[in-house]
Formats: sequence, C-alpha cells, structure tokens
Amino acid sequence: MATTTSTLARLRRHARVRRNLAGTPQRPRLNVFRSAAHIYAQVIDDVAGHTVAAASDLDSEIAAATQGQTKTERAAAVGRAVAERARANGVALVVFDRGGYQYHGRVRALAEAAREAGLGF
Repeated sequence: MATTTSTLARLRRHARVRRNLAGTPQRPRLNVFRSAAHIYAQVIDDVAGHTVAAASDLDSEIAAATQGQTKTERAAAVGRAVAERARANGVALVVFDRGGYQYHGRVRALAEAAREAGLGF
C-alpha cells in the first residue's frame, strides 16, 4: 500500500512537533490518533515509557453509548472517557499532542470534552 502525500505531511508535522514536546510524570502527553473511521487517545508518560490512560471509540462501553452518533460526537465521548481515566490515575494536567492533525473537527471535539471533564492543558 502506497503512503499518500497527505499522510507523509502529517507524519512530518508530528515528528517536528514531537522534537519539542514530551510527557513527564507531572504532566504527561495526551496523544490523539485519528483514522478515517475511529479515534484513539492516550495519556503517555514519556520518561517512564508507559501509558497512564487510554480510550477509543472501539472500547465496548463507549461504542455502546455512542452507537448511531456522528464521528465528532464519538470523539467527544472518547475525550471525556480519557479525561476521567487519567484523573482516576492522578493526572490533572497534560500536554496536548494533536498528532500532526489540524485542531479542528474531531480532534477539537476530543480536546474540548477532555477539558470539560477536568483535564487541564
């Protein structure tokens, strides 16, 4: 499968941003990955190299609650879920890593829902 120009451009943008952005134990990184059909979010401590919290619209509880909703509404549900899971693990502040995607649409919905659920960034 050939990689498209837009995918390569996103990967270049993500690599450029990641050179200056890293999650610490005090302020881990909230990473977003968006595919054509789904969205995934992880809170990552880059120093320890482990994931503190994660959520996606494929999780059974989120998928059941958002069945029949738009992709943007599902992204907001993922944002709320990852924020709740991160706060349960003692994380209140994060660094937002949009993964090279525009801060628009599903990425923005996820970020705003995470903020509303109590995650600071």
